[in-house]
Amino acid sequence: MIVALTGQKGGVGKSTTAIGLASAAFARGLRVLLVDADPQGTARTWGDVAAESGRRTPTVVAMGANMHRPGQLPGLAADYDLVVIDAPPRHGDVQRSALMIADLAVVPCGPSAADAWALASTLEMIEEARALRPALSACLLVTRKQGRTALGKGARTVLASSGLPLLATELGYRIAYQEALAAGMGVAEFAPRDPAAKKSTPCSPKY
Repeated sequence: MIVALTGQKGGVGKSTTAIGLASAAFARGLRVLLVDADPQGTARTWGDVAAESGRRTPTVVAMGANMHRPGQLPGLAADYDLVVIDAPPRHGDVQRSALMIADLAVVPCGPSAADAWALASTLEMIEEARALRPALSACLLVTRKQGRTALGKGARTVLASSGLPLLATELGYRIAYQEALAAGMGVAEFAPRDPAAKKSTPCSPKY
């Protein structure tokens, strides 16, 4: 299974979600490959911090716009149960490469109208990929949600018009995600009693 965290907009939690998903699956005994395709290198830095602390993590590799080609990710993926790709914002060539090999594209999106408006180019890219790979699935994940605000409560309504299914799970705006990254840990390991840890279980789209 290859899951790509993708989207043209930055600051919506792609890296945080990719690392959280990969670390949660790894903790459950799966063989996990985390592909850092973002030039910022957040996943690689997280892996380095974990290694310095002696913690075991998913395998982390760096790849770019050629990851879908023979001899690249297709050659590595067969050795793993789950591959998670952290795709960068704005780098369309890298995102297209990820979509050409992914089984599922997860698009993290903030709860505001501006976040929903920014989805247009990402949705267009997904449709282009589907024209070549009809089996590609895609869904939206609400992130950075503040549940007690009117904006947070209306997030699903705002995003429903995108045409993509919404994951039942939503990620709130919680400091535990950032603290876990800085510690080189998954959030469930770092703060098992925090509400953020309850959202770390890999989930399926709600169709």
